[in-house]
Amino acid sequence: MGPVAAALDLTPYISFSGEEWAALRANTPLTLTQDDIERLRGINDQLSLEEVERIYLPLSRLLNFYVGATQGLYRARQAFLGDATAKVPFVVGIAGSVAVGKSTTARVLRELLARWPNHPKVDLVTTDGFLYPNRVLQARGLMERKGFPESYDQRRLLQFVHDVKSGMPEVEAPVYSHINYDIVYGEYQKVRQPDIMIIEGLNVLQIGPTPRAAEAPRVFVSDYFDFSVYVDAKAGFIQQWYIKRFLTLRRTAFRQPNAYFHRYANLSDQEAMATARRIWTTINGKNLRENILPTRSRAALILEKGPDHRIERVHLRKI
Repeated sequence: MGPVAAALDLTPYISFSGEEWAALRANTPLTLTQDDIERLRGINDQLSLEEVERIYLPLSRLLNFYVGATQGLYRARQAFLGDATAKVPFVVGIAGSVAVGKSTTARVLRELLARWPNHPKVDLVTTDGFLYPNRVLQARGLMERKGFPESYDQRRLLQFVHDVKSGMPEVEAPVYSHINYDIVYGEYQKVRQPDIMIIEGLNVLQIGPTPRAAEAPRVFVSDYFDFSVYVDAKAGFIQQWYIKRFLTLRRTAFRQPNAYFHRYANLSDQEAMATARRIWTTINGKNLRENILPTRSRAALILEKGPDHRIERVHLRKI
C-alpha cells in the first residue's frame, strides 16, 4: 500500500494505477524528444520518455480540458456582460518536498501544455524568488529554517499571484540563485499575461493557522489556483534522494568558487553523507513533516512515487 492509499480510501479522490492512468492518454501525441527529457530532468530524477507517455501526457490532456472549460466560461461571461475584458491566466500550483521531483514535474508540464494549440503561452514561476534575502533571514534568525513558511515574503508572493490573476499586463517575480543560495538583486522574471501560469514551490498549498473569530479572513496563494498538483513519496525515499542529490552537487555545483555551499565540495563521502542526513533531519525532513505533507489533501491531483522516482499511482479529486 502506497503512502497515501490508506488515507484516500474514503476521501474525495479517484485512485489510478500507473497503467490505468496511462490509458487516459487517448490519442494525445508525444511532442517531447529524448533531448527534451535530458534538458528537463532534475538532478538524479529518473524521468524518461516512458514516464512522460504514461503519466504526463494524460495529465496534460486533463489540464487541456480544464483550460478549455475555463476559456468557455470566459466567453460566456463576456457575452453576458457585453464587454471585452481580457481573460486571465489559468493558474496551476505544484507542491511537494525538497528532492521529490516537483521542479521536474513543473518543467515537463510547462513544455507539454505549451504545445497545445489553444494555450501556447505558458510561464513557470518558482516561489524560491519570494524567499526573504539571506540578510533578512540572518537578522531574524531564520537561516536554519529556510524553506519554512515564515522564510517567505508571503505578502509579496500573494500580491504577485493576485496581480497575475487580475490580468495585469506585466508582473515581475524576483529571481533566486541556487548557486549563491540567495535572491539575485535587480533581476526579475517578467510575466506578461500568459495563457497558463505554473507556480511551483514547497508551501504553495499552505494556509497557515485558522484566524481567530475577531480577525478578518485571510487570503492564501492557493485561493488563486485553478488546479493543483502534489508530488508525493514516502519520507524515507525522499531522504535517500536528497542525500544522493547532495553527493552529486558536491561533485558539480558546489565546486564553483562562488557557490554558497562551496565549503562542502571537499568533504569525503562519509562526511558528505553525514552532513546531508543532518540537513535533512533538522531542516528539510522537519519542514516536510510539519508544513508540506499536511497540505497534500488540498491538492486536486496527487502523483505518488515509488522508491525509484517512478510515479506508481495517481489520485484525482472528484468534482
